[in-house]
Amino acid sequence: MNIVIVCYPTFGGSGVVATELGLALAKRYHDIHFITYNLPVRLEALNDPKIHFHEVSVPDYPLFKYQPYELALSSRLVDVVRSNSIDILHVHYAIPHAYAAYMAKKMLIDIGIEIPIVTTLHGTDITLVGSHPFYNPAVTFSINHSDRVTAVSESLKNDTINLFDIKKKIDVIPNFVDIKKIKNKEKPCERNLLAKKEEKILTHISNFRPLKRIFDVISIYEGVAKQVKSKLMMVGEGPEKIEAIQYVKENKLEDKVLFLGNSNEIDKILCYSDLFLLPSEKESFGLSALEAMANGVPVISSNAGGITEVNINNKTGFVSKIGDVKDMTTNALTLLKDENLHQVFKKQARVQAELFNLENVVNQYESVYVDAVASIKY
Repeated sequence: MNIVIVCYPTFGGSGVVATELGLALAKRYHDIHFITYNLPVRLEALNDPKIHFHEVSVPDYPLFKYQPYELALSSRLVDVVRSNSIDILHVHYAIPHAYAAYMAKKMLIDIGIEIPIVTTLHGTDITLVGSHPFYNPAVTFSINHSDRVTAVSESLKNDTINLFDIKKKIDVIPNFVDIKKIKNKEKPCERNLLAKKEEKILTHISNFRPLKRIFDVISIYEGVAKQVKSKLMMVGEGPEKIEAIQYVKENKLEDKVLFLGNSNEIDKILCYSDLFLLPSEKESFGLSALEAMANGVPVISSNAGGITEVNINNKTGFVSKIGDVKDMTTNALTLLKDENLHQVFKKQARVQAELFNLENVVNQYESVYVDAVASIKY
């Protein structure tokens, strides 16, 4: 198939999943056309003839206070479909991507081309942006006018049904990890570069937005550090990072809390880690937790959204109520103080991650594509 993938080209979960999905589909001999405003972060090199990138450029007109990205995207979609005999549009996020795809679809019908739209819901488009009364009608319209709709967790599917007047069936296809790639990368872990032998390493990876509860992460670490020699690795960029760095300086934790910025070497970072912290207030899936588990790192998390579909309490880690820093700290210490229990959880985390292996999930998406194309042609 010739498949268009529309996504955000950022370090966030949806962009990573969309890019990795496209790369995996290309290995199955599909032609993949990424359409977005910048090269996706995990699309490191365009050296695969099955991978194509089409940039969306938005002309800067003084007439517009905010430049109309949706119009530019829909026009680019029409152009790519016409030039490349595209079979299907797979858009990640209801707005603006599914909304723009619908406009492109209507323009294409006018010139005799009918093409199906598959919309994948990731979370922010539903629980944050989409739930705002201003955007609710557009999100509802975009979902109901997609040919097939998927959500990354049962939790997100239920949120979507509860928040919007949805007429379409929503299939749950979870996020994934490439277990084979992780195993192939495995090599001696040089954790001594970051910590002393007796120190434990706790890790957090996110976009540092308020919903990630960055200061809960630091508070958990502070509680752990009182009883166990340890360090905290904070990976990512976002609005609360500067404030977090300031807090760390004021409390003289600079040599213990390390801010590493964005990274494409997530597996290498997780190799160093003993525990992964994810105390989020909202989390439609918890891709970073899954990546940690795939690397054999137990997870200390909240019970927000779809996290509990990934991190199984008292098996792959521990789950606490949102904001219960005391309980999360206790759970972290339980694992860090008991090496035998920690090893059991590490093994169980890897086994759980296997359920979300890339190959299984790509099969599900291919099935959705075939179904969507058939619904248009027949």
